[in-house]
Amino acid sequence: MLKKLLAKKFLVLFIIAITWGSSFILIKKTLPVFDPLQIGAFRAGISGLLLAFIGFPALRKMSRKDVFWIALSGFFGNFLVVFIFPFAQREVSSSLAGIINALDPIFTLLIGALLFGIRNKIIQYFGAIIGFAGALVLVLSSGDDSSSNHYFYIGILILGAALYAISALIIEKKLMHISSVDLASSIYTFWMLPSLLILAFSGFFTKIDFTQSQILESLGYLIFLTVISTTLVMFLFFKLVQDTSAVFASTISLLLPVVAVIWGILDGEKFTLWYALGGLLILIGVYFIRDKKQDNSLEH
Repeated sequence: MLKKLLAKKFLVLFIIAITWGSSFILIKKTLPVFDPLQIGAFRAGISGLLLAFIGFPALRKMSRKDVFWIALSGFFGNFLVVFIFPFAQREVSSSLAGIINALDPIFTLLIGALLFGIRNKIIQYFGAIIGFAGALVLVLSSGDDSSSNHYFYIGILILGAALYAISALIIEKKLMHISSVDLASSIYTFWMLPSLLILAFSGFFTKIDFTQSQILESLGYLIFLTVISTTLVMFLFFKLVQDTSAVFASTISLLLPVVAVIWGILDGEKFTLWYALGGLLILIGVYFIRDKKQDNSLEH
């Protein structure tokens, strides 16, 4: 039953989008207590601990070449980005952070074509452009702060979207022969020790009073963010990349803004007609960018 459900790529896409789309509001809820270094190190380090019992055996049986690509993919898509997003969200709303993820398919198409020689359909480029246009509408209508400082943090988020794209492309082109379970667990296991060292030196264990209710509440958000959004759903993402393509998997980022904006509204962040227009364009982009050539084989 579970195998049949996982074979339906649009269902997997929806589950990942809902979960990851909620991660931005969770980061927002942890920032009043924990700094970006602590949030990122906790997510990457604890995920590595949870998956080490699978990751260490998986790494031992891999070739040095595979371990190299595992390390590189994890560095871009699972290590750096967990610090980038909380760093930027100190100045940028959770909904806008989710919106920036819509740039991921653009980077996937361009970097894939330039560095990996991937040939894409014209309709996919068209869909990515429409999705980007929707994200641009949302970004431009996100707030009244047009200072250079505001756009600096937006630039940091754009960098994060590019890193996600590079990671997905490495998985598609270099690691397709490794199972999604071994892939996810080995990536987090590889970067576990550096993350735990950063967490230890960040003052997480020595400078925070975990007896206070507000701190415990934020810790609960951080644990949920780590166990569900970072660890469990990553298995689904790697499987989606392997079963479809990096371009199709990156369309998750076109759905994330919708989820992120909904959470932002519920948390008191603003909503305008521009948000509705941008969201509609993003969904249209998802329709066009999807990889149609594998629809029939994956729906059985």
